[in-house]
Amino acid sequence: MTQTIDLSILYSLRNCPYAMRARLAIYASGQQVQLRDIVLSNKPDEMLKVSPKGTVPVLVTTDNQVIDESLAIMQWAFLQTDPEGYTNKAVPNALDEMLAVIAIFDNEFKGHLERYRCSKRYHEPSLPEDRQQCERYLADLESRLSLHQYLMSDKPSLTDLALMPFMRQFAQVERQWYLQSPYPKLRQWLNHFLQSRMFSKVMVQNSMWLDTKQRLIFGAVV
Repeated sequence: MTQTIDLSILYSLRNCPYAMRARLAIYASGQQVQLRDIVLSNKPDEMLKVSPKGTVPVLVTTDNQVIDESLAIMQWAFLQTDPEGYTNKAVPNALDEMLAVIAIFDNEFKGHLERYRCSKRYHEPSLPEDRQQCERYLADLESRLSLHQYLMSDKPSLTDLALMPFMRQFAQVERQWYLQSPYPKLRQWLNHFLQSRMFSKVMVQNSMWLDTKQRLIFGAVV
């Protein structure tokens, strides 16, 4: 008889960038969780009971801790195991530096990105201006990638995983403009992740958990 392993539960939405970066960190850390894919129009009562705000991702750990912020879930994953050194624990202040970069994009860039996406969707005349507001942040990433292969060093880090889903969103707004934009290093960096085995595993399309109540295991084995 097969013994059921007690695993943390992750409520997720496949294309949500916040849920995406949580799954990226869980996969990269080698953790495994029970994945419960949902749609926001039909949120499980089980999720709303532990996180009434009703957004994804939501992680319920095996000791019943509820973590409903994507960056906190990422940090939880790498606190458990970090075999590839995504948090660079050997270097003093490395994690603080990563979190500082992520904070700028979480607190500033994402607002500009949403305005840019809305401008495109509703054919607003402010589209070029809204794109230029985003470009200030892209220029910083391009500069970083001119110095090393990834955003913080020559090794991928928490910062890369946290920002990648939002760069993917940006690249999809005006695809032709993006492909000809003056950010070749950024395009190369993004393509590297989009074509990776990790991303393909993270983006597998599953049945909705409420439809099947299936116990679906997600993650990599260290």
